[in-house]
Amino acid sequence: MENIDHNAHSVYLMYYHLIMVVKYRRKVINDPISERAKEIWEYIAPRYGIVLEEWNHDIDHVHVMFRAQPKTELSKFINAYKSASSLLLKKEYPEIREKLWKEAFWSQSFCLLTAGGVPVEVIRQYIETQGEKKN
Repeated sequence: MENIDHNAHSVYLMYYHLIMVVKYRRKVINDPISERAKEIWEYIAPRYGIVLEEWNHDIDHVHVMFRAQPKTELSKFINAYKSASSLLLKKEYPEIREKLWKEAFWSQSFCLLTAGGVPVEVIRQYIETQGEKKN
């Protein structure tokens, strides 16, 4: 079984899959920009109780798998990350400004999915059978 995270009062294992898209789906992400975006993530994430598990990119979006704590405010973290990384990436890679001339690097929207563990149907069946006597 996977290592379960814990704090003083609870145990948990919460995986998420996040997809962030470049504003207007501009094709600006290359390996160095993706690596820098990942470094920014790794700098900010611990303050929110977030641990990076996987990172990969295409030319107009990134996929991130991470673990979080129950108390983590995911939307606050994502917005903080997008703000900081937009500012830094556009400053450090001036070529981005040719395709994204305004402040934002990322689209305002994102896709966040829970991941890991057992399929929802298995959990549903387990809960439904609680209290039933086994012969």
